Formats: sequence, C-alpha cells, structure tokens
Amino acid sequence: MYADTETIRRILEDSGDTWAVVGLSNNRSRAAHGVAEVLQRFGKRVVPVHPKAERVHGEEGYASLADIPFPVDVVDVFVNSELAGAVADEAVAKGAKAVWFQLGVVDEKAYERTRAAGLDMVMDRCPAIEIPRLGQGLSGGSGPDRP
Repeated sequence: MYADTETIRRILEDSGDTWAVVGLSNNRSRAAHGVAEVLQRFGKRVVPVHPKAERVHGEEGYASLADIPFPVDVVDVFVNSELAGAVADEAVAKGAKAVWFQLGVVDEKAYERTRAAGLDMVMDRCPAIEIPRLGQGLSGGSGPDRP
C-alpha cells in the first residue's frame, strides 16, 4: 500500500542521484551504513545526516537536512517511526523530490502529508533490496546480486 513498484522505480531511476541518508554514521553495525554503500555502488551520492555530522563513505556529514548547503533529491530515513514524521516534514521544506522510510519505519500521517505536498514516498522498504529485485540498470559498479 505504501510502496508500489511504480513509485519505487520512479524514486530509484528518476528522482535524482543525491540521497540524504538520515541516521547514517560510521557505525558499521547499523543498517544505514551498508545500505549507503549499496546506494553508492549504484551511482547515488550519499549525504550522511546524523547529529555527529561525521564524514561517511567519503562524504561530508551534516547534523540536519537544513544544514546541507545544496539540494537533495531523496531523503532516506533510518530513524524510529516516532521521529520519522518530523524528518519527512524537513524533507518537504528542503525541497526534496522523494522520501524513503526504511524497513520498520512507518508513519501514515507523515506519508499523507508528504504525498499531499507532491513528493513521492515509500515506507517500510529498503532500496538495497528493491534495486536488485527490480533489476535496476543504475550506473555504478557491481551490485549486491552481482559479482
């Protein structure tokens, strides 16, 4: 219901290549770290957004979406559902084209607000799973399902 194939494909292929990953830090045990790596392999620029504002995967980190001094296309959200709605609202204010709530991140009211603002959005999905599932022809090196 909140992640139809057409919307997922549009976000991955047509929304742009600058992805702000909210919750991304240098903690390799966190899902955001591995997913960001997959996004980079498929040609996406990954911008870390975390209170620590750490440099991750070679990209400068920022404490918030508002602190990023350039446009972002997609906001990928790795925070608890209770905090995700505020991030979605920040993504709208930032001028993003799409919002992606990761596996387990669900906020139906945020989904409605974000869609009403004209942004594409999916919830409770992971691009690292969807890219190979859809057979994305995205640029970049080898993907998670290829040697």
